[in-house]
Amino acid sequence: MSEAVAGSSPKLVRGLGVMDASMIVVGSMIGSGIFITSAESSRLIGSPGWLLVAWALAGVLTITGALCCAELAAMMPRAGGQYVFLREAYGPAAGFLFGWSLLLVIQTGTIAAVAVAFARFMGVLAPQVSESNYIIAPRHVFGSYAISLSTAQLVAIILILLLTATNTRGLKTGKLIQNTFTLTKTAALIGLILVGLLLGWNSHSAAYTSSRWNPWANGWNPQLVQPGLTTTGTNALLMLLGLAMVGPLFAQSAWNNVTFTGSEIRDPGRNLPRALLIGCLAVVALYLLANVAYVVTLPLATIQKPQNSVATATMQAVFNRPGTILMAVAIMISTFGCNNGLILAGARVYYAMARDRLFFSRIAILNSKHVPAVALITQGIWASLLTLPRTIKVSPAPGEDPYGNVYTQLLEYIVSADLVFYALMVGAVIVMRRKAPALDRPYRTFGYPVVPLIYILLALLLVIDLALLKAQTSGIGYLLVLTGIPIYFVWRRKASTVRD
Repeated sequence: MSEAVAGSSPKLVRGLGVMDASMIVVGSMIGSGIFITSAESSRLIGSPGWLLVAWALAGVLTITGALCCAELAAMMPRAGGQYVFLREAYGPAAGFLFGWSLLLVIQTGTIAAVAVAFARFMGVLAPQVSESNYIIAPRHVFGSYAISLSTAQLVAIILILLLTATNTRGLKTGKLIQNTFTLTKTAALIGLILVGLLLGWNSHSAAYTSSRWNPWANGWNPQLVQPGLTTTGTNALLMLLGLAMVGPLFAQSAWNNVTFTGSEIRDPGRNLPRALLIGCLAVVALYLLANVAYVVTLPLATIQKPQNSVATATMQAVFNRPGTILMAVAIMISTFGCNNGLILAGARVYYAMARDRLFFSRIAILNSKHVPAVALITQGIWASLLTLPRTIKVSPAPGEDPYGNVYTQLLEYIVSADLVFYALMVGAVIVMRRKAPALDRPYRTFGYPVVPLIYILLALLLVIDLALLKAQTSGIGYLLVLTGIPIYFVWRRKASTVRD
């Protein structure tokens, strides 16, 4: 054991039970993705059957990853979670790169993307909130990037700062918001599924009017879907299936966030594995059912509509305009609760890094409410800034916004870098079995070693696929990770390895 940076400061309090931890898992996962990303995924893969496969494969990655993470979480229930696992398995450099990447793009980028989605659906209720209604018009900064401030971006920033401020008021406040909004949005998602399956099912839907497994029969052309793609046939289908998994993976990500709060969970050896498995199984099942509801309610062309909220279209098909309003409200509730969980959990990683003397010492200080307020504020400011960049489209269609959608570009930055660290975490189960076989393991990974190997193989294939198909955005994600290497060596000079 080692000393803390600020030994006299308040301590983290174990105030989260299994229900609270499960709400963090579910609440961090159910955000905007399930309501939005099926549009892009179905466009990329061209058939309802393959759309469900993309979501199912993402579910396999989520469940196998959670089964592995549960062993590490029960064995090392400390603030920082995955940061601690990587530090112990591979050394402090790996842990630092994860924490640095989390702050630079993974956690903060997810917070920004979810906040942008919140603002987009506020625009349904208040049309003046729009990504093309500019307060500061886009200004080119470098290459194919511009910076702007639209009314939608401003709303996203206000949401981030508001939730950051409420989380500095203590764990009890953050927990109350999380539990309330998670229960509400889970009920809304179940309602959407029931509406689609019981009221929306019709013979004009994609399930009946489109080929389920032959996208070419639906007019799908891989070269049009992904300009520059040189492969054809089955190889093109498989490559674009991987790309179609980006949205589902984003929608199912952040289940690891509960491990960041390991020092604040009661009986963590028992409650952390339960929360991970209950939460992930529930969300994966709901997501698959939601996509079944989409394909039995909507025609394929409607599902594929650019920038479409498939969930809104489903409700609109059944209830017309009132359905649109109901879904917009439901998505706003969902994204609000999701961002609360992301903000609450993410700050604990930077807090743990600072306690290891690998980040600014002030970030290791808890406020009088026993929460890392400086870490929360740092995260909130950077996440707000990430809502500002826009990509510049090369050849926009007539009347089309010449600037790329903030939400989609943030997804592409996040998923590639995130997958690498998820794979390293899963690999840490194998490493720690060899490195520290005597450590107490209240839970041991089901299906070991097959389950971790399945995850690592699928993740590796997907990382390669994204590197080939989305070299620019995924490459930027990796470059942001690599900027942490020189930063680490700077901090290491001042660091003595410490542990919670």
